[in-house]
Amino acid sequence: MKFHYYPGCSVRGANSPFEESFLAVCKALGMDMQEIEDWNCCGATAYMAIDEKKALALAARNLAIAEKMGDEDIVTPCGGCYLVLKKSHDCFHGNGHSAKRREIIKKALSAADLSYKGSNRPRHILDVVVNTMGLQAVKDRVVRPLEGIKVAPYYGCQIVRPHNELDGVFYPMALDHLLEALGAEVVDFPMKARCCGGSLTGTVGKIGLELSQILLTEAKRRGADVIATACPLCHFNLSSYQDQVSKEFGGGGMPTAYFTQLMGVAFGMSVTEMGLQKNLVTCDKLMKLGASTAKAQPAEVN
Repeated sequence: MKFHYYPGCSVRGANSPFEESFLAVCKALGMDMQEIEDWNCCGATAYMAIDEKKALALAARNLAIAEKMGDEDIVTPCGGCYLVLKKSHDCFHGNGHSAKRREIIKKALSAADLSYKGSNRPRHILDVVVNTMGLQAVKDRVVRPLEGIKVAPYYGCQIVRPHNELDGVFYPMALDHLLEALGAEVVDFPMKARCCGGSLTGTVGKIGLELSQILLTEAKRRGADVIATACPLCHFNLSSYQDQVSKEFGGGGMPTAYFTQLMGVAFGMSVTEMGLQKNLVTCDKLMKLGASTAKAQPAEVN
């Protein structure tokens, strides 16, 4: 099955293990990811807060280029990129946006010899894996179940609000079900859709650290071995600042992993293929399982 692939700056930069594991598990599931040619930064939420029309036009350029390549859905592993691309896509369908605003963005695209009809849908990879490929396809690929590993599923806020097409807004279950399909023990984690603070760690640092501390402490209190993240910025906040969180509030030492890394280990892939050795706070149980020899090889997907 073919898709357009939008990496985004965060995944392509500081979160390379997310991209490495994402592309590997997509290939294992028979997903053909065609990277969008000459893609640009989506502007993230920062640009959207300064000038929404220009931000929507910036994101629309990626949508227009992808549409020229074909009508397949656009897939990204980044929660922030998904949200911005979805907002721009919705603008062309009138969802909460005026015709005047839509014409402004069309004019901006026209200046770059581009146009967009809105035929392809931006989607987060978690949505595609669970709702298009299906949990049975995931189970069929598992050769090394994540037995004995307790996982706290963490969605963050951007893939479930406000343009949610995944599942529940405040207590989503898609990632929970996916982790169960991998053989993991999923802990009940009420903070699963609570904001990690986003870019607050770079602007109002103490508040950002406190928001991360709440999530880390609750995951540990509930007995999780690792927090599974579905967004590069969430992963960055929950792993990169644990030393500062510990100094400010105590605690710390809570392993984190991208959910695609957990998929890859369960699919029989190696620690290095999943980039697990690059994670700042690694999960010993996951590393040990990833280093073990797979008992069987999964069937080839055509």
